[in-house]
Amino acid sequence: MNIFIGVVVGLLALMILVTLHEFGHFLAARRNGVNVLEFGIGFPPRAIAWIKDPKTGKWRRLPKKEWSREKLSKVVYTDSKTKDFAQKGMIFSLNWLPIGGFCQMDGESAEDEKKGTFGNASFLAKTKILFAGVAMNWLAAFIILTVLAWAGMPNFIDGQFKIPIDNRVVSAPVEITSVTEASPAEKAGLMVGDQIISVDGNEFLKGREIIDYNNAHAGEEVLYKILRRGEEGCNCDKNEEIVIKLNDSEAEYALGASMRTTPSLSYSTWSAPIVGAGLTLQLTGETFKGVGMMIGNLISGVVSQFSFDATVRENGQEAISTVGDSVSGPVGIVGVIFPAFTASGPTNLAFLVALISVSLACMNVLPIPALDGGRWLLIAIYKLRKKKLTKEIEEKIVSRAFIVLLALIFIVTILDITRIIG
Repeated sequence: MNIFIGVVVGLLALMILVTLHEFGHFLAARRNGVNVLEFGIGFPPRAIAWIKDPKTGKWRRLPKKEWSREKLSKVVYTDSKTKDFAQKGMIFSLNWLPIGGFCQMDGESAEDEKKGTFGNASFLAKTKILFAGVAMNWLAAFIILTVLAWAGMPNFIDGQFKIPIDNRVVSAPVEITSVTEASPAEKAGLMVGDQIISVDGNEFLKGREIIDYNNAHAGEEVLYKILRRGEEGCNCDKNEEIVIKLNDSEAEYALGASMRTTPSLSYSTWSAPIVGAGLTLQLTGETFKGVGMMIGNLISGVVSQFSFDATVRENGQEAISTVGDSVSGPVGIVGVIFPAFTASGPTNLAFLVALISVSLACMNVLPIPALDGGRWLLIAIYKLRKKKLTKEIEEKIVSRAFIVLLALIFIVTILDITRIIG
């Protein structure tokens, strides 16, 4: 049930973030005189639609029998002889596939010159329209992180941005989630649900730190101070001290217990908007840094496979493997990451949504022709060359880039499924 709820929450969150992205395009298009033919939530087939009368400005339900292009369009003449079709009004639709949204503008090819089309807009207007989507995603992340900074911001990354003079940190102890049979943990009496207050007087906030401490003191006796919860409805929590004789360093494990780390929460007051903005910038930088490292590992890994040195080839394979491990596609995000974060509470889930919103913004800025940044770069190159970007050339470049993008998504999806099954 938790997985199902996590998947539903993931689909809903992704749909909202993509719809916000498209809404940014919509607002910029309308402000810059570009006609929007349809704004849709979800992807076709249509479930329900409304159309706005351009004369009265009123909306009316659009019956299914009027969904065809012929019913929606009227004949206009661009000159005395040339016949064209114009849509009678803007459509707002709800669609069956809950995987995002779309903003269909009139004349999206750079070759279109008819008034009110994207192609006829100035270069500055096109720039505003193309990057309004990423701006909306950054804005969404800023708002979420600002609210979290005030209500309780989980600390997920080292050196996470904060204003020290307006920062209150609340930490939760590391919790035991499972105990291995016949392990030092079981023999000493550690139980699932025990919270570790300290080890040999040292307070640790991360399970990894406790594991490292245990490994450094393998074969020794260590003193665990724990908080043991009483039965539900009983106010009988108590602190206990347990001496544990750890396994030697040659053993598979030192303690024999799995732990869960609950991120500490940082609270801000007047500095919440500053923290929201600063953390948005920090996450943006970390995202671009991660993409750069991923591309670098991929290129170096592929190039190394042509080396005659077996060690170089092996290192290259490891670099390629890290690329696969660091990438997660729609299946991994919705099927694994969202269920895990949903189960860990609304605060962690909100942070994840903000992080994905930043990632969507960063990905769309990249110079890939099928994405916003790539389309802008293509238009900019042809403008600098003072050459006309024809519809045929634009469609050829964008469609090929889109095929490559789909292939990458397919590969990442296969990797996600392999991880889930494995």
